[in-house]
Amino acid sequence: MAPTLVWYHIGNTARQTIFIILISVVLGAAVNFMRPNGIPFVQTWSMADKLVTEEGDTLAIALEDAADLFADNAAIFLDARTPAEYETGHIQGAVNLPWHEVDNYFETVIMTLDPEAMIITYCDGEACSLSHDLALFLKDLGFTRVKVLVNGWTLWKEHDLPVSTPSS
Repeated sequence: MAPTLVWYHIGNTARQTIFIILISVVLGAAVNFMRPNGIPFVQTWSMADKLVTEEGDTLAIALEDAADLFADNAAIFLDARTPAEYETGHIQGAVNLPWHEVDNYFETVIMTLDPEAMIITYCDGEACSLSHDLALFLKDLGFTRVKVLVNGWTLWKEHDLPVSTPSS
């Protein structure tokens, strides 16, 4: 086969591949556009922006507001991380209610919670969803004053707010 004929076939195959990909993208976008719950093309990826209830209320609480509630002893802090992580350090006075073991801990912890109290859940890391899942769980159970301190443990330590550690 002559080299020019080989390049002709390669070029033709590349054009056909690009055409198939373009048609697929256009069809996929059209189907997504027509679906009532299509995937948004542009979206914010911050965890705080995702913490909105179906009613439009935000679950996120700012560090300053959480610190004020802490200082006024006006909130209960729930640590959604594992017991091992909790033992290495937590917000002073926080109660451990690990989301992954919530069935094992919930009865013990629920007895200490005032249904009217402000509850602030937290975990560690911008992408951590444990506190969000725990907050939604509590709201489903009827707790109305529940907030999430996104990246709570890291932010709390970075701002030198009161913590409990094994050495303290």
